[in-house]
Amino acid sequence: MTQAFDAKAQQQTLEDRAQKALELARRLGADACEVGASVDQGIGISVREGDVESVELSRDQGIAVTVYVGKRKGSASSSDANDASIQSVVERALSIARYTGEDSAAGLADAELMATEFPDLDVHHPWELSTEQAVELALACESAGLGQEGIRSSDGASLSSGEGVRVYANSHGFLGSQAGSRHSLSCMLIAENGNGMQRDYDYTSSRDPKELWTPETVGRNAAERTLRRLGGRRPATGRFPVLFDPSMASGLVGHLMSAISGGAIYRDASFLCGRLEESLFPEWFSLGEMPMLMRGTASSPFDGDGVQTRDNIFIDAGRLASYMLSAYSARRLGLQTTGNAGGARNVRINAPLQSREALLSRMDRGILVTELMGQGVNGVTGDYSRGATGFWVENGKIQYPVEEFTIAGNLSQMFSGLAAIGDDIDTRGSIHTGSWLIDEMTIAGD
Repeated sequence: MTQAFDAKAQQQTLEDRAQKALELARRLGADACEVGASVDQGIGISVREGDVESVELSRDQGIAVTVYVGKRKGSASSSDANDASIQSVVERALSIARYTGEDSAAGLADAELMATEFPDLDVHHPWELSTEQAVELALACESAGLGQEGIRSSDGASLSSGEGVRVYANSHGFLGSQAGSRHSLSCMLIAENGNGMQRDYDYTSSRDPKELWTPETVGRNAAERTLRRLGGRRPATGRFPVLFDPSMASGLVGHLMSAISGGAIYRDASFLCGRLEESLFPEWFSLGEMPMLMRGTASSPFDGDGVQTRDNIFIDAGRLASYMLSAYSARRLGLQTTGNAGGARNVRINAPLQSREALLSRMDRGILVTELMGQGVNGVTGDYSRGATGFWVENGKIQYPVEEFTIAGNLSQMFSGLAAIGDDIDTRGSIHTGSWLIDEMTIAGD
C-alpha cells in the first residue's frame, strides 16, 4: 500500500515553503521573485507473461525559484525543499541573475493579470489501491489480451496511478495551488501467423479511476489492434488521400500548437511566423482551448505565470486568430499574454463531424494511418515526412494492412487540404479530436 497522501497538508506545506522563498529573495535583494513547488506520489506496476516485472512506489518533490534583479534573471531548483535547500536555491538564483545580461522582456506578468478566480475543477480523484490490487488489474488486462485467438505473447501490461499538488507564488502577492490525479492502464501484445509477427497496444487514461476502461476491455482492444496488422505489405508509391486515426491526428494538432507558440514565433522558428489573420484551414474548422473544463486533463485556473486562464480561440473559421503566448513571449512580440505559460489546456475542435464509414467512402482510394515513426517534422518550414503503418483503402473499404512506407507533405498544405473530421473522438488526452482526412499526400512505398 502506498503511503497516504494528504493533499491539504501537502498544499499547506508547499505554500509555506513558497512564501519563505519569496521573503528570503526580497531580503537578499531581489526586485521580484516567483516560486514553483510540487510534490507527487504514485505507484507503477508492470507485468509480463503472467509475472510481475516491476513495482515502483514513487514520491517526488521539488522547488524552483526565479529572481529578477532589474532586467536580469536567474533561476535555480532543487529536489529537496527543506529550509537549508530553499536558502541555497534562492542564493544560487540571485548569483546567476547578477551575472546574466539584461533582457527588456524579463519580469513577472503584470499584477492586474493575476488569477482571482479559483473554482474547484474536480481534477483530484485519489485511487485507494494496494500493490496487490494494482498487480491483479494489470494481470487481468494482460490475460484478456492473451486469451484472444492468434495472440502469441505479451510485451507487458502496465498500471500507473498518481496524485500530486503544485503551487505557484510570486512577489505580486499571488499564491495559487491545485491538487490533481492521473491514472492509466495499458497493454502491448504480439501476434504471429505465417506472414510474420506484429506488435500493437491500447490504453486507457483518466483523472478519475472510475472512468477508466475495464482491464478486459483494454486487453481485448490491444489484441484486436495487434491481430489486424498481420499480413502487412508495402503500398504503392504515389499521391493519395490520407486518413489519420484520432491518436495520430492529435499529433497534427500538436504540431499546430507548437508552431503558434510564442517562443517559436519570437525566435522566428515557425512556418506560421507573420501569418496572423491568414486562413490556414477550411472555413468550417475552428480550434481553441478550455482551461476551466471540469475534470479536464489539463484544467487549471492559472497558468505558469499566475495569469488567469481563459477560453481562447486560436483558429477561428479557418483563420489564425491568435498566437499562444506567455507573459515573456508576449512582451517579445509587443502583444498581450493569452494565459498560456505552460502551454495550451484542453484543446477542442469545433467542426462538423462525419462517421468513419463516411470518411472512408469519401477517401475512396488511399491510406488509413494508425502509427507514425520518426521525427521528420520541420517546425521552421512545415515540411512533414514520417514513417507510417496503417491500412490500404480501396472503393471506400479497408482492404489490408500496410507497412514500411513514408508519408510526406507540408503542414501548411495539409492544414488547407483538411477535407473532413471524424466523430471517433479520442478523449484520453488533453487534445480531443477525431480522424483527419487530408486530401492528398505523397506516399513512398513500393
